[in-house]
Amino acid sequence: MLVISLPSTHKTPRMRVWRALKSRGAQPLRDGVYVLPDSDRAREVLDEQAHDVIASGGSAQVLNFTSASEGQQHELVKMFDRSDSYAELLHSLDRLKRRVATLDEGEARRELLVVRREFDALVAIDFFPGPSRHQLEASLTDVAAALDKRFSPGEPHAASGRIAARDSSAYRARTWGTREHLWIDRVASAWLIRRFIDAQAKFQWLRKPKNCPKRTVGFDFDGAEFTHVGGRVTFEVLMAAFGLSDNHALARIGMIIHYLDVGGVELPEAAGLAAIAAGLRAGHATDDAYLAAMTPVLDGLYSSFSAPKEKTP
Repeated sequence: MLVISLPSTHKTPRMRVWRALKSRGAQPLRDGVYVLPDSDRAREVLDEQAHDVIASGGSAQVLNFTSASEGQQHELVKMFDRSDSYAELLHSLDRLKRRVATLDEGEARRELLVVRREFDALVAIDFFPGPSRHQLEASLTDVAAALDKRFSPGEPHAASGRIAARDSSAYRARTWGTREHLWIDRVASAWLIRRFIDAQAKFQWLRKPKNCPKRTVGFDFDGAEFTHVGGRVTFEVLMAAFGLSDNHALARIGMIIHYLDVGGVELPEAAGLAAIAAGLRAGHATDDAYLAAMTPVLDGLYSSFSAPKEKTP
């Protein structure tokens, strides 16, 4: 529990504290009294805001307490019910699913990304998850599948088993094949192949992946030599297979690709890359042109992540 007192004239600090506590999931018991479920992180959040209040000329105390009865505990837990927030996101997903056939890919994926970001933010403050959260997770999966069915048919299913190490010398000057009409995992994987695995790589964009020629190295489709394995998308599988997982910059790009392809932890750069990728794909008629346009974007992202961090004086 955080108990604060600020002079009525200190409106700006009061609003700043209220917004900070709200964003971290704290609930008000009354004016100037906020609660969070007990955890180290909760204590850190409340201590931080108490320090801000005191620095602004007010008073603040952080107190631990235990519910006096089951009834009181039930009422406290009820304060953190996020069902209404999940319901709003569910309505947004339902509207998007009904409109998929009328949207272009860039707009559809941007709308899905917005809902996914709001969902991730909500999960971060959902201390007592229930059926509403699971329902929204399932709906997110359904809508993502609907978008893939329209814009990226043939999205691979994750295979099981370990990822075998490959000798890059056996993959030089090869032809690599994947499904046509590239999207984020495939275009990033093609960039990774040409930049770090096979500098002379040629690509075939396959209308029907099952007809992939035997001597062509397939990636990102069911039955391909390199495709989703367990929780890893194709980009991450290629990194693991060719010993690139220790490359910090590539690993960070891999996290972004993973999020944009199947969800998970969002990095700050994800929304920007998704918007650029969708815009460039809409503006290029062929997959070769799209890969060429995305290459400097991914090069720049890699350079940014590779640059040493500036030390704070």
